[in-house]
Amino acid sequence: MTTTTLAVLVPLLPFLGALAGLLLGRTAPGFVRPLAVVPVLAAFVLAVLVAVRQGGGSPIEAHTQLTPTGSVPIDLALDIDGFAALVAVLVTVVASCVQIYSTGYLRDDPRYPSYAALVSLFTSAMLLVVYSGDLMVLLVGWEVMGICSYFLVGHYWETPEARAASIKAFLVTKLGDVPFLIGLFALATDAGSFRITRILDTVAHGGLHHPTVVALLLLAGVAGKSAQFPLHTWLPDAMAGPTPVSALIHAATMVAAGVYFVARLLPVFEASQAAMVVLAVMAGVTMVGSGLSALAQDDIKRVLAYSTIGQLGYMTGALAVGDRGAAVFHLLTHGAFKALLFLAAGVIIHAAGTNSLAAMARMSDLRHRIPDAYWTMTVALLSLAAIPPFSGFFSKESVLGAAEHAVHGDTAHVPDAAGWIVLVTGLLTALLTAAYATRLWLLAFHGRGAEAPDHGRQPRTMTLVLWVLAVPSLALGGFAYRTLPDWFDGQDLTPALTTSVIGTGVSLVGVVLAYGAWRHLAARAAGTPLGAVAAHPEGDAALVEAEAIASHAAAYGDLASAPDPADPGRLLLGPLHRHAAVGFHLDAVYAALFVRPVQAGASLVRFLDREVVETYVRGAAALPRLLGTAVRRSQTGNLQTYVSALLAGTVVLAVAVVLVATGA
Repeated sequence: MTTTTLAVLVPLLPFLGALAGLLLGRTAPGFVRPLAVVPVLAAFVLAVLVAVRQGGGSPIEAHTQLTPTGSVPIDLALDIDGFAALVAVLVTVVASCVQIYSTGYLRDDPRYPSYAALVSLFTSAMLLVVYSGDLMVLLVGWEVMGICSYFLVGHYWETPEARAASIKAFLVTKLGDVPFLIGLFALATDAGSFRITRILDTVAHGGLHHPTVVALLLLAGVAGKSAQFPLHTWLPDAMAGPTPVSALIHAATMVAAGVYFVARLLPVFEASQAAMVVLAVMAGVTMVGSGLSALAQDDIKRVLAYSTIGQLGYMTGALAVGDRGAAVFHLLTHGAFKALLFLAAGVIIHAAGTNSLAAMARMSDLRHRIPDAYWTMTVALLSLAAIPPFSGFFSKESVLGAAEHAVHGDTAHVPDAAGWIVLVTGLLTALLTAAYATRLWLLAFHGRGAEAPDHGRQPRTMTLVLWVLAVPSLALGGFAYRTLPDWFDGQDLTPALTTSVIGTGVSLVGVVLAYGAWRHLAARAAGTPLGAVAAHPEGDAALVEAEAIASHAAAYGDLASAPDPADPGRLLLGPLHRHAAVGFHLDAVYAALFVRPVQAGASLVRFLDREVVETYVRGAAALPRLLGTAVRRSQTGNLQTYVSALLAGTVVLAVAVVLVATGA
């Protein structure tokens, strides 16, 4: 079988699995789980074969005209370079783990068939984005992911949080997609084609007429899809969906699509130094703001959501300094440890019966109840904090090293300002990342108080997946920089010595600060009774119920929402804590600038329609009706009445004639 055929089957198999799952979900429910898992696993095997055959050499290219469209044709094209081959492997690995994990996590969910089909369709759409060599075909996968995310985030549609989060995610990402589409048309107009290779050739020969405008239009779509400032606010709210969905969206699909798109079209952005500075500023604000917000969150999934935003900021920062190898390298390692973090968080939520870190901090013995989640999440958090020799260390230091090269002027097309922005904010974010990772680990696993409630053992499929993902979280970084440089355009992925020492030192400082604050606050609170944590009202409740609990379930009373006296985030952030906890009020700003004016305008239109327009319409109908009523009442059938009316009319006419004649 040719490599091209294998590559076509990679996105096609999950699509066929989704279609079959939807058709057989009701009539043959026994086939739903195999149809969810087997096609994605097969796609993983084929993606590995494609990556091996591609070998980091020349891109695999194939195309056929999809349909005649006039001056700018649309081609069904493949363009698989080393980056695309590796990202496809990541997508299929994470999607396979999510589907296997979901068979246990949602085992009692009546909507599991549609859920599994949507996850497969989501995976297929992301693979289409990764392999596509034509921007319009890529856009199809881009938009299908947005639609799937709407349904998956709103899976628990019974809760108002899930409904609001799904609508918000859809609208915010679509807000960025409008200028993104305009930018794609502008690119195609200048290049005469939607093919990525022809567009890059046009850029290389200086064929873009307005590179800054085009780059900024495309960045709007990237900011929406990859949750970058200022369009990042939808991602923390998307935690209302099932935890496996969070793992899929945050680790390997959707949010990774924007970073991957910029990496594929980096020369377009490098054609404008202004665009590179804007990209650096966007990355810097995203990294620092999300790090501060993550340090103040109580919901364990929202901590991880803000963490995802910050790590995506690292990737866009690497692109802002012209190093797409470092960006994709961090995308790969982040995909592994972030998927592990979310799936382990699902086990913790099931065991604790709550998402609240404050409630977990009041539970003792939780880590002994879930040893698999404890050890694997520890590995993932060490990787997130960039502690050597875990995977996140190698990829994060490669980003900081790229920024250092840009500062020294070693990178063409990159302004020095962009390098300084990424380097300074990247180091500050390393400190914040280590601090909130340590805080999460301490509050979730080292609580003090009543014994953790027993919600039963987790299915083996859930814990097995955690250990599978722990392997790349531990070893992918060291393996990649030694064996995969061919897939990264032959680029040396070895971290720079200076940034490695400084970055590791900053991360260790973050760990020490968080741990010291926790010990200090725990000692102060030692004499304070912590109270008892109520068990979930249903005891052995289904995972769906545990997940459907809002951030603070009513079953936990005031305890779940009460601040933890040993929360190091409060001490480290000080007066900034209350602002960081609500994302620095950005949602409130958007509500004031956009939501409320739109609602006021809609209310005004409704008032004008009801009180003005409808008044005229009702008046136009009322006048003939009144005249008709008057005429109808005059038809009495009495001859004397008619004669009297005739005489009265005659008299009135005579008087009128006399008056007119006299006046004349």
